[in-house]
Amino acid sequence: MARVPYREKTDLKPDDRDLLARPITLFKALVNSPGGARAFSGLGGYIRYGSKLDPRLRELAILQVGYATRAPYEWSHHIKLGYEFGVTDADIAALIAESAGQPSGLPELDRAVLRAAREMTGPALAISDETFAVLRAALDHERIVDLTLTIGFYNAVVRVLGTLQIDVEPDYQAYLDRYPLPAA
Repeated sequence: MARVPYREKTDLKPDDRDLLARPITLFKALVNSPGGARAFSGLGGYIRYGSKLDPRLRELAILQVGYATRAPYEWSHHIKLGYEFGVTDADIAALIAESAGQPSGLPELDRAVLRAAREMTGPALAISDETFAVLRAALDHERIVDLTLTIGFYNAVVRVLGTLQIDVEPDYQAYLDRYPLPAA
């Protein structure tokens, strides 16, 4: 159960009701601070709708953050979203294999994106020179910055989710059942 109440549109001032255009539990918790929710949604909206980074690569990076941090909300939501942007079941299986240090058969760029997400999420908190070199060979500066922003932002998201103990909506449970997260 969440540590803050989930708000509905009717709980908000008319000027803030747009913040619940997508009434998911994360947003219902964040609107306890309408200004914070609006700022949060600004970067999230750019990542999803404004970035030139390939959306499949973006979703792979977000999924890797969710998997590495064992964040059920992030993992389940972005499996669903990932499917909409070209992520396949084979990609998810490959991400799980890559996370375990096993070969995946993914192309080099995909593996580098997953590795970058693990590196920024792990103790180093930064992409290694080796991984960055692979990204630089395939992506322009704008896309590298957008990938870095995506990984960094979703590392923040999973910390908000965990701290506020945001519940996974029942509609997303099937994704967790199909692809359970490893035990801590």
